Amino acid sequence: MSQDRAEPASSVVLEELASWSEDLCRQELPSVLPRLLSMYQCSDNWKDHIRILKILTEMFLPHINYLALEQSFFSQVLPKTVKLFDDMMYDLSSQARELSSQNLELQATLRNILQSMVHLLGALRGCVQHVCALQKSIILENIHSLPSSALHVIKSTFVHCKNSDSVYSGRLHLVSDLLQALFKEAYSLQKHLMELLDMVYIDASVVEEDISDMVSVIHSVLDICSVISDMDQAFHANTWKFIIKQSVKHQSVIKSHLKHKDIIAALCEDILFSFHSCLQLAEQMAQSGTQDSADNKLFHKRVKLCRFFANSLLHYTKEFLPFLSDCCCTLHQLYLQIHSKFPPSLYATMIPKAQEKEILGVFLVVLDPLISQLLSFRPFVEAVLGDKSDLSSELQLPQCLLLLNIMDKLPSQPENVQSLWCERSQCFEHKPRMPLLEAVFSSFEQCSGELSLPANLPEVMSKGQAEVTVTFYQYVCVHLCTFIASFHTSLLPELDVTLLNAVLNSGMITSLLAMDTWCFLARYGTAELCAHHVFVIAHLIKSCPGECYQLTNLSVLLRRLLFLMDTHHQMEFIQRFSPKEAENLPLWQYISFKAFSPELKSQTANEVILVGIAQCKKWLSSGHTLGELQSVNVALSALLAVCNSVSEALEVGQQAGILEAVSLLWTILHVKPVSTKPNVQWTLSLLLPLLGFFIQAIEPQLISQVVTLQTSLLKLDPPDHVRLAILDFVSSLGRIFIPQAIQERVLPSLPSIFTLLLTDKNWLIEQHTLEAFTDFAEGTNHEDTVPQCLNSEETKNKVICFLEKTRLVHETVRARVDRIKQEKQVLNGHFLKVKVERERCLSTLQPCAKRIRQEFPLEEEYKSALQTAEGALEAVQLLLQRSPAPSWLTAKLEELQTKINTLRSCAQPSASPCNENT
Repeated sequence: MSQDRAEPASSVVLEELASWSEDLCRQELPSVLPRLLSMYQCSDNWKDHIRILKILTEMFLPHINYLALEQSFFSQVLPKTVKLFDDMMYDLSSQARELSSQNLELQATLRNILQSMVHLLGALRGCVQHVCALQKSIILENIHSLPSSALHVIKSTFVHCKNSDSVYSGRLHLVSDLLQALFKEAYSLQKHLMELLDMVYIDASVVEEDISDMVSVIHSVLDICSVISDMDQAFHANTWKFIIKQSVKHQSVIKSHLKHKDIIAALCEDILFSFHSCLQLAEQMAQSGTQDSADNKLFHKRVKLCRFFANSLLHYTKEFLPFLSDCCCTLHQLYLQIHSKFPPSLYATMIPKAQEKEILGVFLVVLDPLISQLLSFRPFVEAVLGDKSDLSSELQLPQCLLLLNIMDKLPSQPENVQSLWCERSQCFEHKPRMPLLEAVFSSFEQCSGELSLPANLPEVMSKGQAEVTVTFYQYVCVHLCTFIASFHTSLLPELDVTLLNAVLNSGMITSLLAMDTWCFLARYGTAELCAHHVFVIAHLIKSCPGECYQLTNLSVLLRRLLFLMDTHHQMEFIQRFSPKEAENLPLWQYISFKAFSPELKSQTANEVILVGIAQCKKWLSSGHTLGELQSVNVALSALLAVCNSVSEALEVGQQAGILEAVSLLWTILHVKPVSTKPNVQWTLSLLLPLLGFFIQAIEPQLISQVVTLQTSLLKLDPPDHVRLAILDFVSSLGRIFIPQAIQERVLPSLPSIFTLLLTDKNWLIEQHTLEAFTDFAEGTNHEDTVPQCLNSEETKNKVICFLEKTRLVHETVRARVDRIKQEKQVLNGHFLKVKVERERCLSTLQPCAKRIRQEFPLEEEYKSALQTAEGALEAVQLLLQRSPAPSWLTAKLEELQTKINTLRSCAQPSASPCNENT
């Protein structure tokens, strides 16, 4: 665009027009206006453009009829005005980087452009103010071109001002006064334009163009919001106020045309920006340790802005909820991100309690009713309960808290809303999602970090009482139980399925939460419901194949529920699963007899003892086949359950019977089978605590044998459950005086056992060793043995710290949180691998092929029988080393040799199968 060439004729005309009076302008309007408009359109000098525009807006616009404004003025003038502004902005931006204090010509040029832009904005403001003064109620059709043109210029101005630091490359001070004037003019223009648009009236009968204009205005103002968000807080808030107000005002005609997703996303973005700004300022105040009045004032101002934005979101959501189906994920994320910055989250910002409470108060007041508004909205349900496998560690606790918040609100909702959240999605057209209760347990499982810290949440116990703090686990458990107490009867089947699946969960803490919840259900419900659950769980335990963590979880739940049954149903349980029958021992091994009344306790304990002893003796008299040792392990486990429950009430005969069976079984245990056979290892881990119960009555020779085997076994690195059983036994040795005859073999072995286990790399073994050693040291009469167990300074310090309850490692709060975060990432990675592997196995799972019928004993049975025989011979050899052989031993060995020769001949490849007469 040429800035130097001028048209003398035009200049003369403009100077003449500038001197006209108001009356003359009114009179000559019909003849002069077309000529001026033609000059405006044809001129290529931006200085003349500005002069003509000022004459048009200041002298002739006031005399144009309101109904003719659009057709005769705005549509003729404003498009050219916008183009003029864009051209000036292009010239300004393209030359601004070359600006310098030495280049005076360019400096003058740029300042002239800026000054002209200020005048242009002033002319547009004059147009807006004129229309405002004409009418109290404005129809958009009559000013169609004005809002869009003004908003385009406003946005372009704000963008230029916002980017001025980079645009002017460090020479901003040379034009800062005009940039400031430009910003103020744009600010004023927008302010007056919003006043004008407040006067706009749209009814249902208007043309589509008016609706499109208003929608375009709202979206344009939304774009301006994103530009000025960090420029002027008050102006930013007023701009949002305009958007919300106009959207609601014209809701009936524009609701289906608005870009609701963009509006919600922008509003949530501004909420988070102001929220993080508050946190950052509060954190700075905490780090400085001062409460400067200026900082405090700024903090409260930002909190007020947060409150405004949050209330605006609440208002908009309420008015346009049916149109927000694609906004629910954004609203969900907003809730999570805000709550992730408050305790007990591991990712909470460390700020003073006063500021934390003030910020949290703002969002609790707003986000809570927001969730209430969204409860009956299916897309929100799908957003919250959908697949959360990609949820970051930072957002897992807020997700759990959100689910609990929803759970608290559901009891006051209609049944259809409760069903929407609590029933599994069945329709194909809806996205797959978890039911609410399952989602709570799944989310809770991901919060391992918060569960491992003393994380507390506020909880009000009852009306009129002061607020107290509870752990995160307590918080979840109480809210779950409260929800179940109000559960609609139609949803009970879903409740049963969810609780059972949670109990069977591989995560211990999740399973424990489900058990606590189930026990509440048993207490809150009827006695019949409790009994029904006990019977179902008992049948599940009996039908569970082998040992697995699911069986352990079910057994713990059964043990707890038995305490909640009334006597009548306990008697029914005993009748259904009679302890007199050996097939029920797998169930009775998991039961605490303390749950029964004194009469039932004595009766059932005696029956279990009789059947258990009988099972052990049956196996001992049947050939000692290791393949059939499982029945013995079940019997021993049931006997151990009796001893754990009612050992103090056992009669002398019962004690003698158990001890006799245990002593007989001990003779078949030797280092080699224990170190290689899992079923034999399990037998040992049951025999050792049983021997510990009767340590006062055990023969000294048996004590010596047990300690000798333990010492040899520990050198072979046995599994953890065997180590724990060894600790049980050596701890019990502190309750007796070890006879003189075996002291030389027993006492020297104890320090090596304790020393080895005190240095175990497994922290659980180490902890149990400290407890066992403490029990032994406090009770033993052999004080000289105690210091021998502490043969290193490290071990000694470890025991002293345990006794004094002091930590070996001191961590700061921040270091501990960082460590927990790292551990949580490792755990989450492990759980993800387990989940993927489980799904892979399930997808490829096929029915097992039928086993081929065997006509002869299997190879494994041969090996098992020979290992048993070998173990018996080793036991005889060990006895010969300790004491003289009895007179009958030689004859017995010759009989065995004869049997061995017979078996050797039968084992030849050409030999026929042996029978008893062979």
